[in-house]
Amino acid sequence: MGSGLVLALAGLLAGVLAGFLGIGGGTVMVPVMVALGLSGVQAVGTSTLAIALIALVGSVQNWRMGFLNLSNVAMLGLPALVTAYLGKELATALPEYALLGIFGLFLLLNIYLIGIKKQVIRQAQKAETGEAAAVPKVRSPQISPTVYRLGIGGLAGFLAGLFGVGGGVVMVPLQILLLQEPIKLAVQTSLGAIVITGLWACLWHAQAGNVLLVSGLILGAAGAIGVQVSTRYLPRLPDQTVNVMFRLLLALLSGYFFFKAWASYTALST
Repeated sequence: MGSGLVLALAGLLAGVLAGFLGIGGGTVMVPVMVALGLSGVQAVGTSTLAIALIALVGSVQNWRMGFLNLSNVAMLGLPALVTAYLGKELATALPEYALLGIFGLFLLLNIYLIGIKKQVIRQAQKAETGEAAAVPKVRSPQISPTVYRLGIGGLAGFLAGLFGVGGGVVMVPLQILLLQEPIKLAVQTSLGAIVITGLWACLWHAQAGNVLLVSGLILGAAGAIGVQVSTRYLPRLPDQTVNVMFRLLLALLSGYFFFKAWASYTALST
């Protein structure tokens, strides 16, 4: 009963942060599950189920409002069939201490990626309102947008399989930089693709016995509520405040994972 309540609160927090920042998910849920006693690979696998459910709720809403380009979503999600499997295989093969340590490093990397994402989004918003020049083009004319979408989706799928995250923190800025997509379109397309990447990662992890169904459903249901609350009812906090708070959270969680990795390595050594 107590664990279920903690999972529900973690899912709610993940959903609220996702609504504010367009990210969250596994970076919040995986550490909580590890703290509750799940192994690293079980936490990662279970997180993929919750992420798929949370993204599905948001994507259905976007689809009903006519804001979802299904062909672009499919292009991003298709490579995850293979890359999510590769990520799952690596997560399963790694020793517990290695997976926990790498996840800690990934959380630190997210602190940097969030900064890049915020900067890119800010530039894109200014360009859309005519306050600044458009985001500088990075795309090479020799490379098809389809190739870029497949590459972006493949990277997101690998991260989903390895770390139990959706990959939005990577997909959104890359879509803006490489495909010159408007910010709203990039966010909506990314959320739709996360449904696919999370689902494929979940299926591969479930096949390996890494998904705890009840825990994943609790996290996903609570996260779906959190997304609705944060996007519709909670007052909008200043962007900088949310940014600092989430970066601080990631730093604390990464420290916790490094501690768990060291404890796991020490126990294995003795």
